[in-house]
Amino acid sequence: MSTIDDVIAGGLTWSQPRPDAGHEAQNAMIFCDRLVRIFKVSGVEVQALQGLDLSIAKGEMTALVGASGSGKSTLLNILAGLDVPTGGQARVAGHDLLTMGSKERLEYWRSTVGFLWQQTSRNLMAHLTAAENVALPMQLAGLGRRERNKRTKDILGLLGVADCHDKLVPQMSGGQQQRVAVGVAIANNPLVLLADEPTGELDDQTAAEVFAALRAANEQTSATILIVTHDAAVSEHVNRTIAIRDGRISTEVLRRTAVDEHGSESLVAEQYAALDRVGRMQLPSEYIEALGLKDRVRLGLEADHVTVWSAEATPAEDEEQPSSHGRHRLFRGKEEQQVRGKDDQQGRSE
Repeated sequence: MSTIDDVIAGGLTWSQPRPDAGHEAQNAMIFCDRLVRIFKVSGVEVQALQGLDLSIAKGEMTALVGASGSGKSTLLNILAGLDVPTGGQARVAGHDLLTMGSKERLEYWRSTVGFLWQQTSRNLMAHLTAAENVALPMQLAGLGRRERNKRTKDILGLLGVADCHDKLVPQMSGGQQQRVAVGVAIANNPLVLLADEPTGELDDQTAAEVFAALRAANEQTSATILIVTHDAAVSEHVNRTIAIRDGRISTEVLRRTAVDEHGSESLVAEQYAALDRVGRMQLPSEYIEALGLKDRVRLGLEADHVTVWSAEATPAEDEEQPSSHGRHRLFRGKEEQQVRGKDDQQGRSE
């Protein structure tokens, strides 16, 4: 395993940004290229992020889902400007999170990113009303009282908690508190909203209300929203769900509305494996278990797809319908090429 000193010294190519990463970063609101974060705990190095690639466009509302220890909290802290990566590249709304100084970081927190945490105590001040909580970030940013009051009223109305205007935090339900917290997060029109387990302490119905508030904020402000959670059910509320496993992006689920020949609309969800910029891909765990894959696998290159099977299995050859394209197989690192087609058949007949 590489040491943290090796990474910092730039001796590892996988920790360095790609030469063409700059153009892609300019077109993304959140962009990570070969992102690495290594912690030293009691002399032991732990790789929380292992060359992670991520790109989220402006205005997207995306969920990042992963189990405990997958690296999602580490990634969130880096994007929030609360931690600095060991290597690679991380940019949010044009800010380079690796080189950002203290003054730029403060401005980043004030105007570029908004935060929504799971615990109410981190989002709201209990001795203030809902309106006062939402107005506070605007007051700190120097916004005038008249404009501040108008925007506060508009935000509370947008999120469906106008009736909580003069209520103190303890007088509101859990769902109302989180919706007001969304208002605090978007008070200064941030370009990015980072939400950490925003519905972790809520029931399903109340959670749906909070997600409705997040969607309203996304639609009205065009803010890019990233929801980090361990709850896979969150994916039902967004169009894109990214799964993180072992410090890398593993799969994505994209949802879209399809219209059939009768004009009826239906929601279609498709799952994709993530292929990073150096060609690495994680197979879904259920596939690995179902096929008994371990240690090494065999790969087959077909005309329009790649096949994967266990190293112990013998692939069946379809001799009745030979294909006309080249076929490549990898057996335990040794490449064996088979060319099947008309010329090959003629050669064997001779």
